[in-house]
Amino acid sequence: MNATNTPQGLPGQPHVAYQGEQLMLEGVNLSDLAREHGTPLFAYSKAAMLSALAAYQRGFAGRQAQICYAMKANSNLAVLQVFAEAGCGFDIVSAGELARVLAAGADPAKVIFSGVGKTRAEMKQALQIGIGCFNVESEAELDVLNTVALGMGKQAPVSLRVNPNVDPKTHPYISTGLKGNKFGIAHEDTLRAYQHAASLPGLKVVGIDCHIGSQITETTPYLDAMDRMLDLVADIEAAGIPIHHIDFGGGLGINYNGDTPPKADALWAQLLAKLDARGYGQRQLMIEPGRSLVGNAGVCLTEVLYLKPGEQKNFCIVDAAMNDLPRPAMYQAFHQIVPVTPRAGEATLYDVVGPVCESGDWIGRDRALQVQTGDTLAVLSAGAYCMSMASNYNTRGRAAEILVDKAQAHLIRQRESVFDTFALEQLV
Repeated sequence: MNATNTPQGLPGQPHVAYQGEQLMLEGVNLSDLAREHGTPLFAYSKAAMLSALAAYQRGFAGRQAQICYAMKANSNLAVLQVFAEAGCGFDIVSAGELARVLAAGADPAKVIFSGVGKTRAEMKQALQIGIGCFNVESEAELDVLNTVALGMGKQAPVSLRVNPNVDPKTHPYISTGLKGNKFGIAHEDTLRAYQHAASLPGLKVVGIDCHIGSQITETTPYLDAMDRMLDLVADIEAAGIPIHHIDFGGGLGINYNGDTPPKADALWAQLLAKLDARGYGQRQLMIEPGRSLVGNAGVCLTEVLYLKPGEQKNFCIVDAAMNDLPRPAMYQAFHQIVPVTPRAGEATLYDVVGPVCESGDWIGRDRALQVQTGDTLAVLSAGAYCMSMASNYNTRGRAAEILVDKAQAHLIRQRESVFDTFALEQLV
């Protein structure tokens, strides 16, 4: 690979570019970051995050809309701070995530609590803090939340998550809107569930919610889900239950490997046109993007430890592993892998694998690379569902994280030491 022939902005990551013989993230040299902080190392572009958010903000210009970042995609406090300062609310799925957004300076009134298994303790904590809304996912949860709220002398604001049985055409592990998925209330049961919610004195119905999946790259599933949602809104309000906000979830995909999802502003131009045509264009709108805000903002830097030729496969063994980058092992996901400092010469086809003691520990299959031991590789589009799902498997400390802002690199998470991984354990 010759750096002089490489396009400035890499596919899907315009804030990652070669300058001369070095890969840069905004104005920061990634080789320098790897030398200073070691590898594996995650680095995120603040400009890339704000640029992704700006597309949603343009799409909602002139509308009553609240963008709530789905923080499960990347929950580092500094990342949350970026979105809080940009006016975002947050979509959370645990009390731990609630504690994180509060530590990052979020407004509790802009917090939406989703998830199928909220505990009574989590409900109580969220009610005490005064979050904006609970996205309720079952009739049983309605009853428990009602009991908790009455016991505190409060009324819980609720939105019911509807399962519209729409195929998002994505990986089955991240499809959430089909009848066979665990999420939401079945489309045909929704009116009855709303009538039940409206009858419970500890609850206040404020909205309706839908989220059909993640890494969606087509417009049609969104349009189909919106039609089903608006049909339900009409039925619910005809039964005398007002719906104040309509929540369309998130799920918009990013470019991992030539993927062509619609731009956020273009997608919402189509969705808003449908809302207007059906008479709901002036409603309060909520959305919860996650991956599309942070996925292409991040890279993972990893060192080549060994090159291992084989009869059937050549292996490039790196120091990042499935505990650092779980998406390939978990979803058979694709990430672009490029050298931080390209070498001239003919490339070799490698499987890029980690040191963890599992055959599933791979980062990329059949990648053409011109590399030597000691080189640094950049795994692209690593801003979402990497560090947030990282583990200590094989007693491996989790990576350090950097936030890049123009030419400044801020350490936003220290590397975990081996001793950190068992600090809470004790001998009998």
